[in-house]
Amino acid sequence: MKRLLISTMFIGMIVTNTMAQKTITTWNKNQVVAHRGAWKKLGLPENSIASLQQAVKLGCHGSEFDVHLSKDSVMVVNHDPNFLGINIGKSTYKELLAKKLSNGESIPTLESYLKAGMKQKKTKLILELKPQNLGRERDSLLTAMALKMVRKMKAEAWVEYISFGYDICTQIIGAMPGAKVQYLKGDATPEKMNADHFSGVDYHFSVYQKNVDYIPKFKKFGITLNGWTANLPQEIEYLLANNFDYITTNEPELTFELIKKSPVAKGWKLKWADEFNGKGLPDPNNWTYDVGGSGWGNEEKQFYTNADTLNAKVDKGVLSIIARKADKENMKFTSARVTTRKKFDWKYGRLEVRAMLPKGKGLWPAIWMLPGDWKYGNWPSSGEIDVMEHVGYEPDTVYTTVHTKSFNHKINTQVGKGLKVINPYTEYHLYAIEWFADHIDFFIDDQKALTFKNSGKGSEQWPFDQSFHLLMNVAVGGGWGGKKGIDESVFPAEMKVDYVRVYQK
Repeated sequence: MKRLLISTMFIGMIVTNTMAQKTITTWNKNQVVAHRGAWKKLGLPENSIASLQQAVKLGCHGSEFDVHLSKDSVMVVNHDPNFLGINIGKSTYKELLAKKLSNGESIPTLESYLKAGMKQKKTKLILELKPQNLGRERDSLLTAMALKMVRKMKAEAWVEYISFGYDICTQIIGAMPGAKVQYLKGDATPEKMNADHFSGVDYHFSVYQKNVDYIPKFKKFGITLNGWTANLPQEIEYLLANNFDYITTNEPELTFELIKKSPVAKGWKLKWADEFNGKGLPDPNNWTYDVGGSGWGNEEKQFYTNADTLNAKVDKGVLSIIARKADKENMKFTSARVTTRKKFDWKYGRLEVRAMLPKGKGLWPAIWMLPGDWKYGNWPSSGEIDVMEHVGYEPDTVYTTVHTKSFNHKINTQVGKGLKVINPYTEYHLYAIEWFADHIDFFIDDQKALTFKNSGKGSEQWPFDQSFHLLMNVAVGGGWGGKKGIDESVFPAEMKVDYVRVYQK
């Protein structure tokens, strides 16, 4: 009878929990989780109640905080196992009170933190249970105590859980059905987490980059995606591009700004991308090579090699396309011209390439597009889209250009525009197009450089109703690039590409 009563009480807790979550419908619906609260911009102490209150003020979806257990079993909020030099697990709560945070707060207890967080119904409380490094029993005790506290305070609807401890996560899943639990460490596969009934995953963003199949697998299983700790614009933009449910960050203000400007927020959906997170040659599943030294119709002076890491290599998240002074097949220079494979040809959409350009007279780097099937005949009849071209004798100027049968450089009618770019050789810039049935917009760092409109007068002016593919190369010399000679002291010269992303509506 006693066992039955306990079971009934437990079911009652679950029902209460479910009802509480149903009745609160005011949670902020965005991706931003403030890491240790919103502390950085205002110089607040991390994991303080003040940083929680600032996360609420900013309108974050969640505010993350870390829970440890003192020697005398008081649950306190602090990121590290040491609080201002005092080891939490080996000290009493009274001993921890001897020191204050920089804003005068004492170390918060879990109870005081929850009490402060429950004064509002907009920002979730993302409770991280820290493995105590004092044995599994200690971790299990902390987990049970934390869940008991959450139930006691009726805070179930406010709290979601994360931990680096897999056992801690599964203990929560078993003890509190319906709780949202995310694992942090990055060493569990989507299949394992699905089998163990996880509702979410929260891995370091680099784990997803190294395991490109994880994102679609987690989405297929209905497991929410979070990435930590994304602070740089390119890290945040990567998670936004891949439509992550949440982004854990020390920069919530920046993240909100980037969300507003994100292609995904404007209705674009990522179709294909390469973040260049391998090592060695570019991924052969994504890229192939145009090979040879015929001048390529432009009197170019390089030989384009085939799958040679001297000219095309991936390392530390960057693709380098390298032009070198080297004799090959009667040419004095070698380089690479990489192209997307046929299966990635696309029609209409947004293309983004984040790149840093090589510097030097005689260099001619390009990011451009050609048709897959040459529907209207050979060049220029089937068209060419030059997302970015640069010639080294015109420092800091980047060109965007369109070629068709009616508009091309052979008859001096090409449509294009040059734009000054600050520090193109030492900083990455975003080169992009948005291609529609009736026009193409060209962008450099989100500044519109050119619009080319469909005149409606047929393929001689608008052959851009067919699928195209992407090419990236560094040419040497040529009718345009070598117009004022070649400075042989600039070699080797490399164009660095951080990523390629293709979106469609």
